[in-house]
Amino acid sequence: MTKGKTTREQFLIVVFLILAIAFLGEMKVNPFNNSFRFSLGSAVFFFVLISFATISPIFIGVCAGFFVAAFRISLDMLTGQAALSDSLLVHIPAAFYYMNFALLARIINFRRFMEFPIRAGLLGAVLDFTSNAVELFFRHFFGEPFALTYQTIAMILLFSILRGFCVIGLYNILMIRHLRALGEARQQELERLVMINTGLYEETFYLQKSIAYIEEITRKSYDLYSLLVEGKKVEPHSVLYIAEHIHEVKKDVQRIFSGLSKLIGQEPLRRRLPISELCGMVMRANKKYAELLGKKIQFTQACHVDLSTDHVYALLSVLNNLVANAVEAIPSSGSIHLQAKLEQSNLVFEVTDSGIGIAKEDADWIFHPGFTTKYDQHGNPSTGIGLTHARDIVQSLHGHIQLVGSKPGQTTFRLVIPTCQLLRKEERK
Repeated sequence: MTKGKTTREQFLIVVFLILAIAFLGEMKVNPFNNSFRFSLGSAVFFFVLISFATISPIFIGVCAGFFVAAFRISLDMLTGQAALSDSLLVHIPAAFYYMNFALLARIINFRRFMEFPIRAGLLGAVLDFTSNAVELFFRHFFGEPFALTYQTIAMILLFSILRGFCVIGLYNILMIRHLRALGEARQQELERLVMINTGLYEETFYLQKSIAYIEEITRKSYDLYSLLVEGKKVEPHSVLYIAEHIHEVKKDVQRIFSGLSKLIGQEPLRRRLPISELCGMVMRANKKYAELLGKKIQFTQACHVDLSTDHVYALLSVLNNLVANAVEAIPSSGSIHLQAKLEQSNLVFEVTDSGIGIAKEDADWIFHPGFTTKYDQHGNPSTGIGLTHARDIVQSLHGHIQLVGSKPGQTTFRLVIPTCQLLRKEERK
C-alpha cells in the first residue's frame, strides 16, 4: 500500500469521526443551566487527536470546531429553537474548545507522551480543563450569563480528569490488543519459517546425493562416448549403470520438487516466460552460486526485450551454463553482464565477464566435447561437455553460439536465436 493511499484512507476515517463527534456531541449534560455542555463528542475528539499521528492536530481541531458549530446551528434552524443570530452566539464558542485543545496539543507535542499513560492522562485533563475555560470565556464575552464558583471549577476539573484518563485508557487497551495480535502473527510466521528451514535442511541431503550421482553419471557417460568414438566394445552393464543412476536422480529430484513446492506453497513454474524474467532468474541463481564459492561478483543485466517464449528450459540451460562458466572464470572478484536485444529477426544474448579469459590456442576447441581447463579439488578434470551441450541446444533452435573475444579482464560469448523459433510452441514431452 502506498503512502498516498494510506493518507487518503486516514483522511476519510477522520472525516467519518468528525461526523461522529458532532452527533455524539448531542449526548450531553448541561451542568450550569446554560449552553455549556459536557458531551461524549469531546472524548471522541481527544481519541481522534491522539490516534492519527500523520494528520496535523490543528487541522483536525479546526475541522471539528467548525463542523460541530455548523451542525448545532443547523439543528437550531431545523427545529426553530433560536434565530440565526442567537444560535451563532450560543454555538460559536464551542468551536474554540476544539481549536484550543488541538493548538495546545500541537504546541506541547502531546503524542510524544503516549508512552507514559499516567502523564498523558494528566496532560489530557489539563488540555481539556484549559479548553473548557477558553470556551466559557468566549461565552461570557458573547454575553451569556455564567457564575464562576469553586463548585463550577471542581466540576469542570472532575470531568476533565475522567475524560482524559478514560480516553488514554481506551487508547492503550486498543494498542495492547493490536500489539498482541501482531505478536501472535509474528510468532506464527516465525514457526512457519522454522518449519521451512527444517524442511530445507532435509532437502539438502537429497540434493547432495543427487549432485554426486549426476557427477558420476556425467563421467560415465563421457567414458561411454569416448569408447564409442574409438570404436571399442561397450559393455551392456555400463549403459544399465547409467540408466539406473539417472532413474535414482529422477526419483530424488521429484521428491525434492514436491517437498519444496509444499514448503513455499507455490504452483509449478509456468512454461511460458518473458525474456526479461528469464534473464533475472539466471542472474539471481548465479549470484547465489558466486556467494557459495565465496566470490564477490557484481551482476548486471540489460534485458528489456518485449518477448515471451515457451522454450524456457532450453534457454535457462544455455544461459546458466554461460553465466556459471563466467562465475568460475573469475578468481575472487569481478563483474558479469548479461544483455538481451533484438537484432532484425533474431534475439541476441551476450554474456561478458571480467575473468581470466580464454587462451588464444584454446578458443577453437572450447565447443569440442571433452575439452576442459577446469579441475576439481582432487585434480580430476571436468568432462568438458557443458559448452558442447549449450551449442547443441542452440543449434536445435536454429541459432548459433560463438566466442566473440577473450582477453584477461573481458570475455564475451554471443548467442543468436531466430525469434520465430522462440515464438514457436515447444512440443510437450
